[in-house]
Amino acid sequence: MHENPTGGRVALASEGVANVNTGLPVLDHLVTELARAGRFKLSLEVAPGGADEGVVAAGGTLGAAFGERVSAAGAAGRGWSLVPADEALALAALERVDEPRLVTNVDFSDQRVGGLGTDVASRFLNELALAAGLNLHVRLVEGTDPQHVLAAIFKAVGAALGQACRPVPETKEDS
Repeated sequence: MHENPTGGRVALASEGVANVNTGLPVLDHLVTELARAGRFKLSLEVAPGGADEGVVAAGGTLGAAFGERVSAAGAAGRGWSLVPADEALALAALERVDEPRLVTNVDFSDQRVGGLGTDVASRFLNELALAAGLNLHVRLVEGTDPQHVLAAIFKAVGAALGQACRPVPETKEDS
């Protein structure tokens, strides 16, 4: 299991499970969705503070743990997925790079979910991408309900991370 001293651990698993305490229930739920979709055993704890500080700390902490996994010897280093959540459909594609970034077509600056501005998700994913050293692309293909859209996005990112952190399967040509 890879551990970040600020409170984040990520391990590959056959079934995703998470123990998350960011102080933001909506973010805790979304990170749990990410862990399930990517089949990770994930632990994340952030010291109490304001919402903005918590989001930045959570994204950075988890990103550092994922960065170690994605760049580990034998890891694929890239992944992609297309995942639904009710009427929403999201795509995520990522790879390990020297100049990390988040590129997305999603703008939730005027929306609120669970009492928080949904741009919390964008800030979290940006911090995760930067700390993990990822070129992370997120696309909303379909969806109008903010809760479903966020679930689809986090599930898509989790599934793409799951691919990136695991070895590339051998083919008959490789043998």
